[in-house]
Order: sequence, then C-alpha cells, then structure tokens
Amino acid sequence: MITVGVEEEYFLLDPDTCLPVPLAEEVRGSSALEPVVDRREIQSELLQAQVEIATPICGELEEVGGHLLRLRHALGAAAEEFGCRLATCATAPFRESAPVPVTRHPRYLAIQAQAPQLVAEQLVNGMHVHAAVSDPEMGVAVLNRIRVWLPVLVAMSANSPLWDGHDTGFSSWRTVIFGRWPVSGPPPHFADLADHERRVQGLLAAGIISDPGQIYWQARLSDKYPTVEVRCMDVQLRADDAVMFAGIVRALVATAVSDEKAGVPLTVCAPELLHGANWYAARDGISGSLVDPDGKLRSAGDVLCRLMDHIAPALEESGDAREVTSLVHRLLQQGTPADLQRRALAEGGVRALTDLVTMQGAPQ
Repeated sequence: MITVGVEEEYFLLDPDTCLPVPLAEEVRGSSALEPVVDRREIQSELLQAQVEIATPICGELEEVGGHLLRLRHALGAAAEEFGCRLATCATAPFRESAPVPVTRHPRYLAIQAQAPQLVAEQLVNGMHVHAAVSDPEMGVAVLNRIRVWLPVLVAMSANSPLWDGHDTGFSSWRTVIFGRWPVSGPPPHFADLADHERRVQGLLAAGIISDPGQIYWQARLSDKYPTVEVRCMDVQLRADDAVMFAGIVRALVATAVSDEKAGVPLTVCAPELLHGANWYAARDGISGSLVDPDGKLRSAGDVLCRLMDHIAPALEESGDAREVTSLVHRLLQQGTPADLQRRALAEGGVRALTDLVTMQGAPQ
C-alpha cells in the first residue's frame, strides 16, 4: 500500500478582528509544543502569522486523521496562550494595511527580496499530500496521469473566497494568488524523467528559480522525499475533509501507477485547456460546471462521479472506499468550505466567520 503524509498551513488570527497576528515564533516556542517541534511536526512558514504542520508517514487514513487532530489541537491550545486563534482558512479574510512580517529565515528573506509585493500578499494556506513513489521515472509518469484531475481537486477543496473583507467571486482565491509565481499551476507533460530533469535544470540555470523548492506546480516530485507531492488543495476547515483528500490523492497515485504498468493510454490535455479548467475550478468550486479530463464542460457532480469511478478500485484495495465516498457525498450535500465561509459572513458577520474558520466553529 502507498504510504502518505500530509502538510497543512494555518493562520494565527485575532479572535475579535479576524486579522492575522505575527505570533508564530511565540506560539511555536510554547513549552507544550516542545515534543512536536523537536520532531519537526510543527515548522515555521513564510509569514510570521502562519505555522505549518507535517504528519509522520502514515499507512492508514485513520492515522492521518489522528495526527491532524492531535497537531491542530496542540497548536490551537498554544495559540490561546498568546491570545490568538488557530485558523484553517486558505486566505486571510481581512488584512492590516501594513504587511505581515516575513519569518527571519535566509530563504524567506531572499524570496521577499525577489518579489516583495507577492510576498506581502502571500497570506494563503494550502494542504499538501505526499504519496510514496520511490522510482522517479514512475513519479514523472504519475504526474503526467494525475495532472488532468488537479482542477477537480481545486474545486472540491475551495476554502478561500474572501480577501480584504469582501467576496472575491472566486471559491479558491488562494489558487489565483499562487498562480502569480513564475513556476506554478498545473504541471506540464513530460516525455520522461530525463525531460523533467532537463527542464528543472533549465529553470535553475536561467535564474527563474533559486532552488527546486520554488517549483510551485500543483503536483511535483518532492525535492526532499521519494514522493509525488500534490499541493493544489486549499487547507481544509475540518480535519476529516483533509483525510478525504489524502485518500483521494493516494488513490489517484495508485491508479496512475497501475495504469502506467498496464499500458493504459494516457489522457492528454493541452496546457491552455488545463490552465483554463484550473481557473474556472478556482472560481466556481463545485457550484457550477467543471471541465473534465477530456476537455468537456460538465456539471460538477458528474465530474466528481467520474473521479470516484476512476479511483474506485484503488479505494477498495486500500480499504478507504467507505470513508472517502461518505465524505464526498457530504461535500456534495453541504458545499465547499468556501460556501460555508460565505454563509457565515453573510448571516453572522465577522464573529461568525471567525468562529467558523477557527477551532471554535469548525468541527475538527
């Protein structure tokens, strides 16, 4: 069975104003967090109002959920010590006029020097799923096969409709913000591993990126681990929704490996079509239509059903079918976290929104 690990990014927000507060170092320094910090399960992020967690390697989805709950609650309790709340929204709904300070790390400071305005507006949180693929050649084949499904994951995970206190008209504004970096969006199609390495080296040689970590494709080969890293999802309000995406990503990767070994023909999607599908997925979430892997416009429900049919054998093999299917049905019934954010702000104002996006309002 393919093992997985999950990374999540969170905000620290003021409980009264819902504004980001630069207290990451204080929160990470809480004595209660010493064991998890020592194990590098909690790490710093680009901005001082953000923190990141990383689960251990997991074989079962139950493990993923247990670690996410443990880390969310530990960080939430530490945040309360310093008068702020841990928030699981993918954009900061409100911002101060002055930018949030950058974490004093050489790499982050270098990125700020390269693109100060982009860094100032990088108040976004994602969820990354690492799925173990030890052979890099197979990893590239997996990227080629899963890229057509990434817009569907963007739509399903949408949790960032708000920016500067207003509705952006996008369900995943985070996707739009991240798309402004030079190497971002859905990954290209690669001929093979040598082609992948040649193109990455070309980006480095041209100075477009300073290190492989600045390859912000929505799915990529990790430069740290023998994994395919799927990073297109917004961070989720609920831990069980994050578990759902861990299961879906694992099944997508397992299906891609199986199809590659069996010689199943590859679904090829033109880059302009895939980028357009990604943009519309970020805008509409699952409330309208989506472009399916064949480039046809269909209802979001039909495309999600096609995704589930595609990965059904892998879900059954891993024992994840019942849990993932149940959570997908709930998503279709209740809407995305972006829909929940919009309703909370419209019906209850800033207080209701703050409660929703922090541990006080979202069942974890």
